[in-house]
Amino acid sequence: MVAAVKHIAPQTQCYQRRRPEKTLWYRTVQTHFETWLAFATRPCDESPPAYIEQAFRRYLDCGILANGFARAHCNECGHDFLIAFSCKGRGVCPSCNTRRMAETAAHLTDHVFPRLPVRQWVLSVPKRLRYFLQRDTALQSAVLRILLRAVERCLREHSPGCDPSARIGAIAFIHRFGSSLNEHTHFHCCVMDGVFEPEIGDTAEAADKQAGVGFHAATELDAAAIASVQAQVRQRILRAFVRRGLIDKGDGDEMMGWEHGGGFSLDASVCIQDTDRAGLERLLRYCARPPFALAHLHPLDAEHLIYHNPKPRSDSPRNLVLTPLELIDKIAALIPPPRAHRHRYYGVLAPNSPMRAAVTALAPRPVVVAPLVQATMADAPPQRAASHYLWAMLLARIYETLPLVCPNCHAPMRIIAFVTDAGTVRKILDHLGESTQPPSIAPARGPPLWEAATDSEHTGNDPEWDMSAQPEPAFEFDQSIAW
Repeated sequence: MVAAVKHIAPQTQCYQRRRPEKTLWYRTVQTHFETWLAFATRPCDESPPAYIEQAFRRYLDCGILANGFARAHCNECGHDFLIAFSCKGRGVCPSCNTRRMAETAAHLTDHVFPRLPVRQWVLSVPKRLRYFLQRDTALQSAVLRILLRAVERCLREHSPGCDPSARIGAIAFIHRFGSSLNEHTHFHCCVMDGVFEPEIGDTAEAADKQAGVGFHAATELDAAAIASVQAQVRQRILRAFVRRGLIDKGDGDEMMGWEHGGGFSLDASVCIQDTDRAGLERLLRYCARPPFALAHLHPLDAEHLIYHNPKPRSDSPRNLVLTPLELIDKIAALIPPPRAHRHRYYGVLAPNSPMRAAVTALAPRPVVVAPLVQATMADAPPQRAASHYLWAMLLARIYETLPLVCPNCHAPMRIIAFVTDAGTVRKILDHLGESTQPPSIAPARGPPLWEAATDSEHTGNDPEWDMSAQPEPAFEFDQSIAW
């Protein structure tokens, strides 16, 4: 099945393959990752999980032609170009993160959400509770259920004519990060602004099966209704934390008495109309975005980097000045664990819901494919999951330019081979003048002051730099007893 794409404008520029080894983030990881790993695996510290090291090492191989590539060929003029393999990692690689974001938003827009208004509900909890949410996936699920059940009750009350058993349709995204590269667990939920209930057929044959679904749009959903939902969510979340023994009952009662929401924030001001499909896709991209953006990273000097904070708070700087090790440490803390879902379905969109098939059948599937796209994808595999978009179709959807178009004659190109043999890779890259070796990874090194101390130019005969000539301490201090 050919992935659905919008109408694509005429080609204004040719596709240029990415070169990750020339980006600032790649050079930072290439130079300082081994040093960060050596410090992170010291005996006195807790070693990082294996999946974090694996994510960084896969990123260092992502987009490098020396590790293998696909070959695209033009039948008209014989022009070829190479497409490097990607790592398909999460949290570290900006390219793979962007593809996953775009693919998720495209799938939900084309195959899941019907042409109905969608409202975004964003929940943030006090800093005192975020520590537990960051490390407990079961607690994240419990808080998310509390939020969505409160939203469902609110939408039932504001949807006239609905049944008490009517359900909402929602997709929830759990964000484990903030805009300043901090650990901030909060929830973005895209909820259709109303409730669904089944419509049973009148005939005897349709009596035992659902003929469709009916939708009741929510009305008069004002600030007072949202504030009521926030109060309910706040009370139930605090009760859940007390019941699990994470906070004392007295602390829970005290937090209930805090003013201005007590650190709980529920925002539902963003609502996408049923006809604004482009706006819905932009919203879903925002909800599925990665923890950091490569465009916000800039060099400052030889030992410092600047990360631009797009949403600074009053108590945080606009630009974060970080050393390379600090930057790697922050990104490593935001890498999601393996087998953690990027988004979750709730209500009529849940996998076990009997109304899911009827609701998703209402989703638009606009297959408006330009003739050039049809010619390009003529050899595409006929069977393909709806949630998996072709690489070329995603680039065409995002940048409105087709990568598989010949830059010489503008004829459609097609992928004819996947080259993984090391000898063949070297021969082709030698012929094209490309590097046949992947970028070298810098070994671990000590701090600059330690290197200066061991440098013969600085040491000489100065006993101050001779570590073996240092005097014994005046008294013995037992740190274990003091601790």
